[in-house]
Amino acid sequence: MQGLEQTLYNTGIMQLLIFILVYPFLWCISILPFKLLYLLSDFIYLILYKLLGYRISTVRKNLNIALPHLSDEERKEIEIKFYHHFCDTMVEMIKTMSISEKEMAKRFTLDNIELVKEMEAKGKSVSLICAHYASYEWLLVMNKSLSIKGFGIYKKLRNRYFDRMVRKIRGRFGGVLIDSKDAIKCIKENQKKGIQGYYGMVSDQSPKLRRVNHYTKFFGAEVPVFTGAEFLAKGFDMNIMFVKGRKIKRGYYAAEFISLKKDPKDYPNFEIMDEFFALLEDQIREAPEYYLWTHKRFKHQRNTEE
Repeated sequence: MQGLEQTLYNTGIMQLLIFILVYPFLWCISILPFKLLYLLSDFIYLILYKLLGYRISTVRKNLNIALPHLSDEERKEIEIKFYHHFCDTMVEMIKTMSISEKEMAKRFTLDNIELVKEMEAKGKSVSLICAHYASYEWLLVMNKSLSIKGFGIYKKLRNRYFDRMVRKIRGRFGGVLIDSKDAIKCIKENQKKGIQGYYGMVSDQSPKLRRVNHYTKFFGAEVPVFTGAEFLAKGFDMNIMFVKGRKIKRGYYAAEFISLKKDPKDYPNFEIMDEFFALLEDQIREAPEYYLWTHKRFKHQRNTEE
């Protein structure tokens, strides 16, 4: 028992030391003006892509599977654009630490907020699903445009100090982060108190095989999908919407809300997630360079696992 306590103590000390060393560096980056921020992004691009080739084999494999109709030269062009965008999102995420509400609202706009207002008026909570596309991290700005509370469902960070920092950053814009393990408990408590809420989650990750209960078509491949957003909507009688992000130009983004099902419980299981992935595929085809290709999205294709 003493050995376990000592290990936990040492781990906590290491987490704190890492945070103390890294946090000032991140803060200094966050207060840079955007022009300097993107110069830093260009430098990171040279390191990650040109020098280290960060996950380049994964990116190329994904692009080959998703876009086989394109030539090698066309996929190479998308690859280069992706890494530039990827580095931009890294520094933009850090910028969130200090960016003002006014600046954030200017750089991330909501196209059809009136649809959101219609959903609010129905008196139900809403399940919001999005993907690792464009600036999914900046979606937090939508909390300032909502009349009801926004909750983001996420996986808690291992370093509790950085986890606390991320929660604080999200809180600056009115949102509340919920560890995925506590999501059901939180929603139940809110419903008992009559609290209407938006529950957002990024839903395009590849789940572990032991947790797979559904496969769907994605760029011609059958891949396992997370179904939590659909079943939360059904279990708690929520409406469900897809948040479709897009990049306007460097440092400027927008989002469109698309209603998936107004009464999810009336539809067959998995139909909603199938619709989400069909919409996501269309979104990616419009501008594939803004999707997170470093994820191994096709690693567990049906009938191809070892």
